[in-house]
Amino acid sequence: MGLQNAFPLENCLAVVWLPSPLFERTLYIPQPQENSRVFLGICLTLYILFLKLFPFGRWYRVTKTRTNRLRDMLSKIRVDGVVKGALEYEIVQVVDSGPILRDMAFSMDHKYLYIMSEKQVMPVESCGQYKSCSECLGSGDPHCGWCVLHNTCTRKEQCERSSEPRRFASEMKQCVRLTVHPNNISVSQYSLVLETYNVPELSDGVNCTFGDLSEMDGVVMGNQIKCQSPAAKEVPKIITENGDHHIVQLQLKSKETGMTFASTSFVFYNCSVHNSCLSCVESPYRCHWCKYRHVCTHDPRNCHFLEGRVKLPEDCPQLLHANKILVPVEVVKPITLKAKNLPQPQSGQRGYECIINIQGNEKRVPALRFNSSSVQCQNTSYSYEGMEINSLPVELTVVWNGNFNIDNPAQNKVHLYKCGAMRDSCGLCLKADPDYECGWCEDMNQCTLKQHCLLIENRWLELSATGGKCTNPRITEITPNRGPREGGTRVTIRGENLGLEFRDIAFRVRVAGVECEIVAIVISLFPPRIVCEMTEAKLSQHAGYVEICVATCKPEFMARSSQFYYFTVLTLYDLSPDQGPLSGGTQVTIRGKNLNAGSNVSVMFGQHPCIFHWRNADSIICNTTAFTNSLERSVVDVTVKVDKAILHMELEKPKSHKELKFKYVEDPTVLRIEPEWNSLMAYLFQVCEVQNDTEMVCQAPALAIDPNNLSDLTERPEEFGFILDNVQSLLILNKTNFTYYPNPVFEAFNPSGILELKPGTPIILKGKNLIPPVAGGNIKLNYTVLVGEKPCAVTVSDVQLLCEAPNLTGRHKVMARVGGMEFSPGTVNISPDSPLSLPAIVGIAVAGGLLIIFIVAVLIAYKRKSRESDLTLKRLQMQMDNLESRVALECKEAFAELQTDIHELTSDLDGAGIPFLDYRTYTMRVLFPGIEDHPVLRDLEVRWFLVESLKLFAQLINNKVFLLSFIRTLESQRSFSMRDRGNVASLIMTVLQSKLEYATDVLKQLLADLIDKNLESKNHPKLLLRRTESVAEKMLTNWFTFLLYKFLKECAGEPLFSLFCAIKQQMEKGPIDAITGEARYSLSEDKLIRQQIDYKTLVLSCVNPDNVNSPEIPVKILNCDTITQVKEKILDAIFKNVPCSHRPKAADMDLEWRQASGARMILQDEDLTTKIENDWKRLNTLAHYQVPDGSVVALVSKQVTAYNAVNNSTVSRTSASKYENMIRYTGSPDSLRSRTPMITPDLESGVKMWHLVKNHEHGDQKEGDRGSKMVSEIYLTRLLATKGTLQKFVDDLFETIFSTAHRGSALPLAIKYMFDFLDEQADKHNIHDPHVRHTWKSNCLPLRFWVNMIKNPQFVFDIHKNSITDACLSVVAQTFMDSCSTSEHRLGKDSPSNKLLYAKDIPSYKNWVERYYSDIGKMPAISDQDMNAYLAEQSRMHMNEFNTMSSLSEIYSYVGKYNEEVSMAGEKPKDGRRSQRERKGG
Repeated sequence: MGLQNAFPLENCLAVVWLPSPLFERTLYIPQPQENSRVFLGICLTLYILFLKLFPFGRWYRVTKTRTNRLRDMLSKIRVDGVVKGALEYEIVQVVDSGPILRDMAFSMDHKYLYIMSEKQVMPVESCGQYKSCSECLGSGDPHCGWCVLHNTCTRKEQCERSSEPRRFASEMKQCVRLTVHPNNISVSQYSLVLETYNVPELSDGVNCTFGDLSEMDGVVMGNQIKCQSPAAKEVPKIITENGDHHIVQLQLKSKETGMTFASTSFVFYNCSVHNSCLSCVESPYRCHWCKYRHVCTHDPRNCHFLEGRVKLPEDCPQLLHANKILVPVEVVKPITLKAKNLPQPQSGQRGYECIINIQGNEKRVPALRFNSSSVQCQNTSYSYEGMEINSLPVELTVVWNGNFNIDNPAQNKVHLYKCGAMRDSCGLCLKADPDYECGWCEDMNQCTLKQHCLLIENRWLELSATGGKCTNPRITEITPNRGPREGGTRVTIRGENLGLEFRDIAFRVRVAGVECEIVAIVISLFPPRIVCEMTEAKLSQHAGYVEICVATCKPEFMARSSQFYYFTVLTLYDLSPDQGPLSGGTQVTIRGKNLNAGSNVSVMFGQHPCIFHWRNADSIICNTTAFTNSLERSVVDVTVKVDKAILHMELEKPKSHKELKFKYVEDPTVLRIEPEWNSLMAYLFQVCEVQNDTEMVCQAPALAIDPNNLSDLTERPEEFGFILDNVQSLLILNKTNFTYYPNPVFEAFNPSGILELKPGTPIILKGKNLIPPVAGGNIKLNYTVLVGEKPCAVTVSDVQLLCEAPNLTGRHKVMARVGGMEFSPGTVNISPDSPLSLPAIVGIAVAGGLLIIFIVAVLIAYKRKSRESDLTLKRLQMQMDNLESRVALECKEAFAELQTDIHELTSDLDGAGIPFLDYRTYTMRVLFPGIEDHPVLRDLEVRWFLVESLKLFAQLINNKVFLLSFIRTLESQRSFSMRDRGNVASLIMTVLQSKLEYATDVLKQLLADLIDKNLESKNHPKLLLRRTESVAEKMLTNWFTFLLYKFLKECAGEPLFSLFCAIKQQMEKGPIDAITGEARYSLSEDKLIRQQIDYKTLVLSCVNPDNVNSPEIPVKILNCDTITQVKEKILDAIFKNVPCSHRPKAADMDLEWRQASGARMILQDEDLTTKIENDWKRLNTLAHYQVPDGSVVALVSKQVTAYNAVNNSTVSRTSASKYENMIRYTGSPDSLRSRTPMITPDLESGVKMWHLVKNHEHGDQKEGDRGSKMVSEIYLTRLLATKGTLQKFVDDLFETIFSTAHRGSALPLAIKYMFDFLDEQADKHNIHDPHVRHTWKSNCLPLRFWVNMIKNPQFVFDIHKNSITDACLSVVAQTFMDSCSTSEHRLGKDSPSNKLLYAKDIPSYKNWVERYYSDIGKMPAISDQDMNAYLAEQSRMHMNEFNTMSSLSEIYSYVGKYNEEVSMAGEKPKDGRRSQRERKGG
């Protein structure tokens, strides 16, 4: 018979441990008989038998334990023999709740053994769950060992080369161990030595890995491995918030397996994060403190002074522990502190200071170092806010050399105190800490220091004074105010000045004439209080005052209460309930009279206390305790004691008493629960209602289940019980089969929640689980359905509830209630039947029919009309689509070509390729536009005595008072024009170039005065800085010009130059009229050719004039270009990377056409072939000469042509010369923009010149040239095409300007500094309107500087700007100005085209501007010190750019012009107050 038949093995299974390579001796099970199963298990009773038969065998047992209704656990137990016993080494959770099967099975290869239940297969061996050697070998699993180089827990046969030494570990002592020398280093590269134990041979090598920082090869030397730590830059930065070290895992990785086989923690530390000596030297790492440098370092050689090196905590400079440091407020007092090792400040170092932080405000006080062990904070006074704090401990820090802290290990604090705070009475004052030296000043009637009391003699009370007592004691409250005559009541008396010590009032307190013995006196609380215990009163005493004598019963030391204290008689009536369970917990209410008197209540039920809960005048409530005395009767007397009075029950018969009784009864038991089911919808706890001795009715509680996760499954609670007072036996009933069924679920009527019904129609509520599926019975829940406020009769089935609706009409809410749940499926709308008669119905029907006929007729007419409108709309739509497609295609093609050309143009441009002007030329073009050779660039040629005079004048200029007075005097003169103002501002800035700090100070003063003047004259604040009407405004422009040059070169110059090149390239894609300056592609409506020009693009091969033998250069030309335009395009192509001023001029070159036949022809704008028609002479073009595509041309030096020789007259040359001068740009910056050439008739011949279109001022133009507006306006779409092509370049420029950090360049300090100055001025004048502040900043920087740069890029670059480019840049500049404006522009069809063109983009640009101003405002403010350092550096860099003497001479010419006025202003300042303020500022 098989072993499985010998014993019942329901939940017990023991399995013989099968052969394993871990052990030499194995155990085999004999072959079983036929028809018997292979059984490898046995229960505990058979262990002895098997252990006797196989004493060297190992066994393990699998036991299944049921812990609760959902979980089963599987225990694995290993038996190691008789001596060592058994070990439970693993517990596995079983998913299947069924029993474990008796049979087990092997895998097909007989390498794995499985335990099975009906639904689950579990392996006996599961080594893979252990992740470390200690876990693997410490688990006790007999199958498992640690495969070292594979870093995994497995069986031995599964580990490669496990037979080799130290490859496979089967005992804990064989696990790999690793130590590092050193085990921590400072953040620097270092050679580490790792000692390893139990590591197999590493012939393939090993890698050292430092966390995720770095990995490098290790050098194996026996049992040592050398590794190089990562470089300092590879270690994460260690900051103070994260401690002084960074821990990484140092891992050894086998190159053979690629797996980590050993690891340990390694520390990188950084001493420099410590900012105090004690934290430095107490660090567990090798840190040293440099006392005189106040730094922590790992290298003591960094300390400059040997005596300044600190390694031990006792050598640190530190404050010693001090007794409580008391400082009264508003009293000048020094603070002396004991210390040790205080350093003596060295040469150049600052002395000591005390920093006291009071309520968030830091106060610095000079301190005196007496010696290395003492420092004193100098005499000063301190204060804090509020009278609710009488003593305020504040932080005290001693520093030297500005911010070198002295350690304060004792956490010494200064205690500031106010005698009068929270000490409103004499008693409270005298009970203050004697160290405070506070006393009561009777004249002032307050608690003060002695020196603050005005009349000290006989009017000053302090605790230490002999006989010092507070007069006028006062009682404010007594509680309780009634009690029994028997005494024992503890009365609490509150008041003022009721004595300071026990002896002051001992035997001097009487309550209603009865002595009250002192129990406690509490002066520290407010108000102070006395607690005394009443003695027994006489029958004749009924009520009276509370009286106290303080030390003596003189009138000034006596107090009487305003309340009476009453002696009352307390009586009892009855109690309920009068019985309760033996376990106690019954809440009993004892009723009576005057039960709220006295101070202490105790209730006894026989020998058992009833725990007091609450009382009032009519009742006392207490909870019974368990009845434990079996010898005592179950009916006990109830004793109520209030203080020393024992209360009795009042009877009708006078002077007779009867005791209250309470009966203890047996604890209740529950015999049966009906019904034994419920839904999940009730509450967690429910109150039961007792019907009689054998029955009570309860609502079943709900299960503690998340209402969002309710399922449709039946649930049985693990615990079910009743709370009946303190009866413990009913808390958990294990014999009940109480079952919870799913909650009823109702559906909504419909998505709208409104159900339409007729009167009498039943209401159907659909749902599920409406009837619990209780077996063997037809049990239903008690449903209540309300329609409005009225219930309806209900019929219930499992999936629906039928409600007979009450007689109602209108809209009513439906509510279903069952158990503790309510649900509303929606609202019913009960509509009554129609009350209309038949004639009324017929009349309505006829009227409805006529209305329908009328509507049909209207619809037919509307349909016909709308069809015609649709056709018209479709035609217009098709036309618009075609137009839009053409514009889009043109934009796309133009943008693609422009990108290609721009890339070709700028591919060679870098910082040096962009033709930036040098600093001097750039500033001269901005400061003195149109003047190339200004005197400030030349040496002054005057006699020596004039030089000396100018030096004296320079001293006056450097005097702030004189300079401001001089500028104001000039501005007040009517003949001092706008041009003069700008000239003087520029000259002053050239003089002060070497003193920009002083220039900035003067500029700020002038701007402040300008703001004051603007506000005093009642002008709108937004008009400030709008126009250049003062010297200050021009100086502001020049100031930004000086300070933003670097920003232009490094950041903003590139997008500005790209925009200029893009505009130039795009304009030259199409025809440009050489006379009017109009072009096919333009952003300006005024410069747009409004007619169709037929042209063709030609590619000419141009011979390089510098190297004739070099390859010919292809140049794109239009056949409608004039010869001068062709020459300029050829020069741009040949000298594309050469600044404009270094190129040959087109006027100095002739264009030579080299034809295929070998003939050469000079092409000119005017020659003998020029066509003249009706007094209009048209300039020659390539089309005029019929130059074909691919022709070869060359630029040659200017020569006399046959045209000039034949005519031998100056008339035509004069005309040509005039034209040539008219259209040629000389490179001179005389004009801020290249103006459109003025077309005037030749004075001698009367001939008018034209190129592509005739000037519209003449009346003989043709239809289409400047004709009908409807015809010409259609060409405005070209504006849109040009705008789309250039959009990217405009966006790049605006984004660069309106970014605080862009293209690698930070925001210039000048911008932040000036914006903060404007904000300060706004705050000063109480201007909080954000629009005004925004406008000031826009007028200050974008309007004064950036608009000038955008419109005049020739100020920044060495370029030539023609009229069409100037017009386009003006549109961009106007858009830039509109973006900076806060006002909203309402656009319409009559608005200027340049505003309409960027209407959709301006809101985005405005957001950029607002973000830019906001970001600048959030940046930290720039100190005057930092700004002055920056200005000094700028002055030093450009000190010799201008001739100061020449500038002074130019300024002095204005002194000569206004000599009398300047002299008067110097003698009598017009505004004495302002002069005084300026002298202080100067």
